[in-house]
Amino acid sequence: MASLFERADALALLASEAQRARAGSGRLLLFRGPTGTGRSALLRAAIRHGADHGMQVLTVSCSPEESGEPLAPLRTMLCPAAGCGQDDDAVTDPDHRRHADRLWRLLCSRAADAPLLLAVDDVHLADHASRRWLLDAARRLAPLPVLMVVTERVQYDVTPPTPGFSHGLAPSLVRVHTCGPLGRPAAESMVHDVFGPDTDPAWTDGCIAASAGHPLLLRALLDDLRVVAPDGGRAGSALPDTCADLYPGAFVAAVTWWLDSAGHETATVARTLAEVKGCAGRADERDVPGRECLLAAVTGSGPARVLGWTTAMTRLGLLRPDPVQGDVRFAHPLLRDAVLDGWSHERREAAHRAAADFRYRRGDSAEEVAGHLLRTGPVGMPRSAATLLDAAAEATRAGRTGDAADYLRGALDEPLAPERRAEALVELATLESATEPSGGIPRLTEALRLQVLPRDRALTAIALGTALTRRGESRAALDVLRGLDGMREDPVLARTVLAASALFAERDAGLRRTVHAGLEAEPGTGPDTAGKDGGAGGPSSPTVQVLRLRYEAAAGLVTAEEALRRLRSLTTTPEDPLPAPYLLGAAACVAQWADALDWADQLAAAGLAGHRVSPLHPAHDLLLHVRIDTAAARGDFARVLTYAEENGLPVDGAGPAVAGNLAAQAVLALVRTDRLAEARRLADCVGGGSGGGGGVGVGRAVDDWEVGRFRYARGVLRAASGDRHGALADFLECGRHGPGGEPAGPVITPWRSAAAEVQWALGRPREALALAEEEHRLALEWGTPRVVGRALRVLGEVTGGRRGLALTEQAVELLRGDPPAPGAVPEAGSGSGLELELAPALVSHGRLLTAAGHPRRARPLLREASVIAERLGAAGLLTLTQDMLRVGGARNGSAPLTGEASLTGSERRVAALAADGRTNAEISDLLHLARRTVETHLTSTYRKLGIHRRADLAGAMTATSPHRRPGPFGTP
Repeated sequence: MASLFERADALALLASEAQRARAGSGRLLLFRGPTGTGRSALLRAAIRHGADHGMQVLTVSCSPEESGEPLAPLRTMLCPAAGCGQDDDAVTDPDHRRHADRLWRLLCSRAADAPLLLAVDDVHLADHASRRWLLDAARRLAPLPVLMVVTERVQYDVTPPTPGFSHGLAPSLVRVHTCGPLGRPAAESMVHDVFGPDTDPAWTDGCIAASAGHPLLLRALLDDLRVVAPDGGRAGSALPDTCADLYPGAFVAAVTWWLDSAGHETATVARTLAEVKGCAGRADERDVPGRECLLAAVTGSGPARVLGWTTAMTRLGLLRPDPVQGDVRFAHPLLRDAVLDGWSHERREAAHRAAADFRYRRGDSAEEVAGHLLRTGPVGMPRSAATLLDAAAEATRAGRTGDAADYLRGALDEPLAPERRAEALVELATLESATEPSGGIPRLTEALRLQVLPRDRALTAIALGTALTRRGESRAALDVLRGLDGMREDPVLARTVLAASALFAERDAGLRRTVHAGLEAEPGTGPDTAGKDGGAGGPSSPTVQVLRLRYEAAAGLVTAEEALRRLRSLTTTPEDPLPAPYLLGAAACVAQWADALDWADQLAAAGLAGHRVSPLHPAHDLLLHVRIDTAAARGDFARVLTYAEENGLPVDGAGPAVAGNLAAQAVLALVRTDRLAEARRLADCVGGGSGGGGGVGVGRAVDDWEVGRFRYARGVLRAASGDRHGALADFLECGRHGPGGEPAGPVITPWRSAAAEVQWALGRPREALALAEEEHRLALEWGTPRVVGRALRVLGEVTGGRRGLALTEQAVELLRGDPPAPGAVPEAGSGSGLELELAPALVSHGRLLTAAGHPRRARPLLREASVIAERLGAAGLLTLTQDMLRVGGARNGSAPLTGEASLTGSERRVAALAADGRTNAEISDLLHLARRTVETHLTSTYRKLGIHRRADLAGAMTATSPHRRPGPFGTP
């Protein structure tokens, strides 16, 4: 029988004592133990044993309902039919002695007929008179053939204990057996009896933990699981965590009975522990662990008794230490849920309210107190709101924005002063915007109504405008800013609002023209007014000038050289901290367009970190775009994908995304690293599929530059996947819907070059040439090597012939960098961030050379492109170059592409002399080479060795071995 597992000792003791009683020598046998450990099962076994051996069996089960009637259990057991003693007058027999004597005589008379077994269950529930009679009888049983078997609950409860039943009896008069939880083998056997010997060990562990090995709880749990999970126990199956999954509820009923048996005070402590689990604090002066102080304070119990109870329950397996939190908790979530079952919501809230009050008075951290306040519902006290706000600040500093948002929501349910409520609303909206692009709009709207000071109103209105713009409502965003009063009286606020308006208007052609007309009208916006007074309108504003410069650069109205000259002056002009992030964001954007990548990164870092730009600041996205754009320009695809994921983009395509710059750069990075399947998943969840004509960015304006950049990225993906017509449609769409309703220039998106390549591949040379020539013209107006070199490459490809060769050669020379001064380090593509464009230029020039019958001249170019592709991790380009080398008859195709072993003989000789300190002129004379050839060899050597300076040559030549080549991004 499962309930008697591991009870062989108890049964042997029972058999021995029963035999002795049948021989005429009576004694008391006491089975003690905690609730659920099988005392009653042993008593039933004693009854069966007595009956099987010819003994008279008299049984009774004590209960609280009969505890008010003296001797009622004994009358029920000894004379159930006669009703002995019911006619006695309690007034004439106040001590019930006559009742007791009559019952004893009745016992002796029954024992004279045959050996007698008295079975008394739960003697701890009997009335005082019955307990006294049983004890007196135990002292007088020795000459009688009577075995008295009694069960008693003995467990450490919070309520101070009363003396046990056998207290005061001589050891010779009583034999005691203490019952405990089942051991692991017995508990496993019970589980296997229900679910089979092949039960998953994890399922078995869960059953044993939830029941703590107590036979009563384990059997009840198995009874439920037999009904609700008949197929449980298989590999991968998990035990339910809540009692709602355990209908018909035998386990809950057993746990409730266990709690009721322990008493009200113990049950309250157990339920409080289950509700406020994980709330251990510091120890008090008596060195009692903080959890016991907390439980004692909440329940009104003594800390020492609570400590004793938790220790005893841990020993019994119902509680277990938490190695992370350092406190104790119930051994299984299902057991905890059963303990809480039936405890009302009001009782739970009251427990947390008392816990929060205790921890606040004790001086625990704001987050520890706030954890309880979140579960109490609104308290209606200013102290609660202050604590929740402090907790939000703590969580924000620790980077736990989700917790901070929960604390702020709780604080907003409490009474707050209007200005503090407005601050909390803005903080919460900022946190919510991280997971929902248009999140926080209702909160910001309410905050704006509460703000009184002009500066606070302006900043809140700008945050609201940012959220509206992200939802595609640029006009509504500008209406919010136009509704501000008192801005003209404060020039700094006026400039800040104007700067925000300029960023909000970028996605709407009409608004863009209107706002930039306002920028033109702002004092000090001319190209030669940096640092001068703006006349009657006040001092000039570098922020407004930089925003205007950004607009001019995007529209192709200024050269890169002129833009950088003006930027250097404007970024050194003092500016107020309030509009400074707009200045830094716009300046970083222009610097990145002009290929000043290091400077762009520095400006972006200063804006994000130095000015603590929040996610609801209009410059926040602009600064993030610069960071990802500079990484993309350098070919650092791993960093591009990291930036995208850090800012909530599902790079794996596992969730919805917005058609924006982050998505565009992530798609391009995935394509260039030959991860086309991942790129398609991302493009599908952003733009409605990479193979069809799905919409891009639902609800977004058609002239949004970010949407245009995504269309370009999707076109690149389609071209790489073989869908030339779909790619061409995307590229041409970029031209029809550029920023502000005008075709995008090559600074924003090189859609013309991309469309020209596709047109050429589709056999449309005239259309391809027209697009390539237009791109080249616009590129020359801007003037950076990246843009011009790319345009030259494509123009050379679609032109072909000798002119095409000359154009691609010019592209290669331009992208390699200007020739250095004698003795100086050449500015390799890796230093200027042009490698991403240099590699395709090398491939294009090599392809034209091969087509012209010069494969030997093409091989060094293709090998150089392979080196760059390997360093960048551009797997697709690397495969292309290696295929072209094989087709071109190159031998030793498995030679290393990087490291010292990849150097040609000429490169090795030039590098060795340079490492010895020779100048380029000296090397040229010694080796009888042209100086330009020496510079080319050094540039190629720097790329292969992964260095950028002449001073690093000696170390790289000795440290790099042929068998250990640097991988992409410099990793070994």
